[in-house]
Amino acid sequence: MTATPDTPATTRTGRPPVVDLATWQAARDELLAHEKAHTRAGDALAAARRRLPMVELDGTVEVVGPDGPVPFLDLFQGRDELVVYKHMWWDGVPHQGQCEGCTTTVWHMKDAVYLNARGVSYAVLTVGAWDEVAPYVAFMGYTEPWYSVKDLPEPVGGEMGYLCSFLRDGDRVFLTYSTTGRGTERVNGSAGLLDMTAYGRGEAWEDDPEGWPEGEVAGWFWRTDADGNGTWGPTGRPVPQWTRPGATPETTLGRPGPEG
Repeated sequence: MTATPDTPATTRTGRPPVVDLATWQAARDELLAHEKAHTRAGDALAAARRRLPMVELDGTVEVVGPDGPVPFLDLFQGRDELVVYKHMWWDGVPHQGQCEGCTTTVWHMKDAVYLNARGVSYAVLTVGAWDEVAPYVAFMGYTEPWYSVKDLPEPVGGEMGYLCSFLRDGDRVFLTYSTTGRGTERVNGSAGLLDMTAYGRGEAWEDDPEGWPEGEVAGWFWRTDADGNGTWGPTGRPVPQWTRPGATPETTLGRPGPEG
């Protein structure tokens, strides 16, 4: 039987004030004005993003996938644009020890059908050797293409944890955009939904009303034990791994985390 995390039921401290529907609607309408301004500001940023210059790279550089080495140009799959996520990798570390932050990003982007419909391909790159990466991809059940960029320089290889956009013009390839940190949240639908709830993400950096539960370390829900308790300890796994066949509590994490 597959183990799955189950966050213990708790009674949280702090509640929004109770008002009548008309009062709630007035407050909601006031907030909506701010939300619309935020949306327009985001639109302006996207417009500026489309006006960035770009840098050319060698599209013939080879990455390694299930069919062996292929030129980076092949990742476009004949389309004009490509988005990649650059997944961190810890050499020689078991599945449960791989990056929980990268896992939450890639797990939320398991199907690129809507990108494909707009002429955009998607792939995951990682600095792990392919013979280590392939079993991990199979275990996680990922169906989008993964490739090893081990020992390759920027912008194909190099530092991981980035979302990058590329443009193809015939056989020429260009980097057009790159972001990391919270910039990668745009593919994390769970974070956006948590932001809509009364208690938010439950993280220490959030600005909460007085009396709300004390926030946890950022990303506390990325890795849990079998009971759903956030932990970077030896019994933890990136959360989606608990849904995979054969995932059980571990006694060895494989690497130290933020708390260890």
